[in-house]
Amino acid sequence: MKPGIVRPPHLADKFLQWFCAPHLLEDIQGDLHEEFAYQVKHIGVRRARWLYWWEVLGFMKPSYVKRKPSIYPTTYLYSPTMLQNYFKIAFRNLLKHRGYSFINIFGLATGMAVAMLIGLWIYDELSFNTYHKNYDRIAQVRSRTFGEHGIGINSSLQYPLGTELKTNYQNNFKHIVMASWEVDNVLSAGEKKLSRKGLFMEPNAPEMLTLKMLYGSREGLRDPHSILISASTSKALFGDADPINQFMKINNKIDVKVTGVYEDMPLNTQFNPIKFLSPFDLWVSENPWIKERAMTDWDNHFLKIYVEIKPGTDFEKISANIKEAELKNLANFKEQQKLKPEVFLHPMSDWHLHNYKRGLLDPEPMKMVRLIGIIGAFVLLLACINFMNLSTARSEKRAKEVGVRKSVGSMRGQLIGQFFSESYLVVIFAFLLSLLLVALSLPWFNDLSAKQMTMPYQHLSFWLISLGFIFITGLLAGSYPALYLSSFQPVKVLKGTLRVGRFASTPRKVLVVTQFTVSATLIICTIIVYRQIQFAQNRPVGYSRDGLLMMEMKSGDFYGKYDLLRSELKNTGVVNEMSQSMGKVTEVWSGNDGFEWKGKHPSADESFGTLVVTPEYGKTVGWQFVQGRDFSRAFTSDSAGMVINEAAVKYMGLKHPVGEHVSWKFQDLETKHFTILGVVKDMVMESPYEPINPTIFMIKGHGGVNWINIKINPNVSVSEALPKIEAVFKKLIPSAPFDYKFADQEYALKFATEVRFGKLAAFFAILAIFISCLGLFGLASFVAEQRTKEIGIRKVLGASVTNLWSLLSKDFVVLVIISCLISAPIAYYFMSDWIQKYTYRTEISWWIFVGTAILAVSITLLTVSFQSIKAALMNPVKSLKTE
Repeated sequence: MKPGIVRPPHLADKFLQWFCAPHLLEDIQGDLHEEFAYQVKHIGVRRARWLYWWEVLGFMKPSYVKRKPSIYPTTYLYSPTMLQNYFKIAFRNLLKHRGYSFINIFGLATGMAVAMLIGLWIYDELSFNTYHKNYDRIAQVRSRTFGEHGIGINSSLQYPLGTELKTNYQNNFKHIVMASWEVDNVLSAGEKKLSRKGLFMEPNAPEMLTLKMLYGSREGLRDPHSILISASTSKALFGDADPINQFMKINNKIDVKVTGVYEDMPLNTQFNPIKFLSPFDLWVSENPWIKERAMTDWDNHFLKIYVEIKPGTDFEKISANIKEAELKNLANFKEQQKLKPEVFLHPMSDWHLHNYKRGLLDPEPMKMVRLIGIIGAFVLLLACINFMNLSTARSEKRAKEVGVRKSVGSMRGQLIGQFFSESYLVVIFAFLLSLLLVALSLPWFNDLSAKQMTMPYQHLSFWLISLGFIFITGLLAGSYPALYLSSFQPVKVLKGTLRVGRFASTPRKVLVVTQFTVSATLIICTIIVYRQIQFAQNRPVGYSRDGLLMMEMKSGDFYGKYDLLRSELKNTGVVNEMSQSMGKVTEVWSGNDGFEWKGKHPSADESFGTLVVTPEYGKTVGWQFVQGRDFSRAFTSDSAGMVINEAAVKYMGLKHPVGEHVSWKFQDLETKHFTILGVVKDMVMESPYEPINPTIFMIKGHGGVNWINIKINPNVSVSEALPKIEAVFKKLIPSAPFDYKFADQEYALKFATEVRFGKLAAFFAILAIFISCLGLFGLASFVAEQRTKEIGIRKVLGASVTNLWSLLSKDFVVLVIISCLISAPIAYYFMSDWIQKYTYRTEISWWIFVGTAILAVSITLLTVSFQSIKAALMNPVKSLKTE
């Protein structure tokens, strides 16, 4: 601009150019500029600027804004003819560059397939329990207690509480259903016997759960001796015969009639394991202790309560209304009253992802869903980055095309449309391929994630979401190439003076760094997850799981035959020892307080895990004694003895525990006195990630037993032992099916969540590396092609293959090293937070980060070396002729 010349306001001119019709702009703007120069001389610069703005705004009228129709209809940006032309050119470009097209399409297809699989997984998680039509109005009644050791959440409730809700709070609910706990039961029809989980529920339960009845009706439980069975149970017991009005037995003693068959509930509902329903009153009548004392006892927790609230009501308001339903009835239960129980509703929609842990809502399940969703988005982003990189890397090849198009009148918007059409064509092909990849991989992914997901092709919403998915992916992948390529100046391009410059590759380098940062982060996270699993799996468990068989005593036929069964099993020669216990070896089912001992601290009122066992329990599981001895049938006094674990010794503060006396007052019953016989090493019976709870083992007589434990002779194979063990059970307990569990398999289930997460993380890490390497391979081939002449000159001047390989590879290696340096603190931050939730946890070692960096660099070198060495081995004469 010449000194002394005053220009009109720049923003005002820009605004005028934006809204004014192009065919009027030159005349209007020229007149305004002349007027502005005149006003500057007569009224001054400041007032002239204000007047200029006023006059610009005065032209905001339809007659000045309306565009003049073009005489060239084919130049419309989105006319059918132009769109057809865009896609025709895009398709020709794909065929012309098949290698790059394959990398783009297959990479995007992989990323889109991962995003679809993760989308299905997230939908399955978020739609848990939606199988039940009224899931948004169904809830479980729970109780919150406040003790010295924190908040407790109870699902096991009292019979009188159910009566109280029905009597005084019925107007809040459509249904109130009391139910037993779900346990395995023996179902038998004729000679067929099988073990299935079931519930005894009140008659309105099928209606509340909206069971899909195949035979019979939801009113089937009105019959006091009825049973509703699932379709799979019906098939197993009755084959293809009509099961309605057929008679069968529960646990070989309860006669019931089949009044309905319902569709098996899907995996993504909490009621999926339930294979039969029977009347709650039938269960009560078969358990006399309920009628004798539990129906009026506010201190006896043994059942569950489910409710369905009325339409238009609110869970929080009803929870506030029933909050005192338990507390106000505890006048005669002082110990319970001290805990100040609060009754509340836990909605069914929250059962899966918003459950309670140690009295508080557990955020981990929802965190997992968000994390998997973020990983899926990043994997898709990696595939989009490949498209961006390869498109912009080939910019010089497309520059002349852009220059010619602009010189013959193409507007930038039309060029952007052309490049977007190429990206959308790639995305459409990738989407179709991704559907095939998902169809092929979904069965494997279902096994990996323990789900039953299917592609919802029949739903219109799926295709609408897919269109949105294609649009967003195409926009994400094509935006940068379209804007970048359409910005070239035609004069420079056609003169051959266009140079991309030393910083033109910077965006591509940033995108490569982003790709490998994500990949390296996923690798580090996967290693840490597997390290934590391995650390917990290698934890000393305090007993021997090898060859340890467990069987639940599901019916009364198991009882009263202990000595005979033990003798027969040992006589087979395949069993070393047998015992019985209250609960599985891998779980602690019972916890009690009320224990007193010498030197007890006043604040020591923590509950002890209490297990009732037979004297042979220690020999069966392989107890490892630290002090004292095991139970023995030779000493009748052992009936008043107990064995405790190391955690109990530490908690009780006993220096010499053997021989110490312990008294126990259970609820309002008489006080019992015990002597400590021995101390065993801590047994990992609950979570392998948490500290061991103080545990007491007592002889049968101080409680019931419900599991049989069998130690198989280590010199005999399991395949040889099982038929002989089964023969003994069929001989002595013919009414019960031979259902057993191995302790090592049950223990392995404790790691199921972490193992599944680890496998998913490994799967995504491998795919991320694959997609990143796919893009790196394409970039390496482009760089090798671009530098063909340079490589030829260097070879003529004496450069070796190693020198050329190093020259072409080092830039990529540097980018990957930068990625590893960035990923290390990111991964450490997130994984150190994740691992804190485990009390028993591994350390995050430095070698994980170094190992990941070495792995990433090695993969990079393997990826780029093929193209680098291929270029380095090319005949220099041929190389120099390429241009």
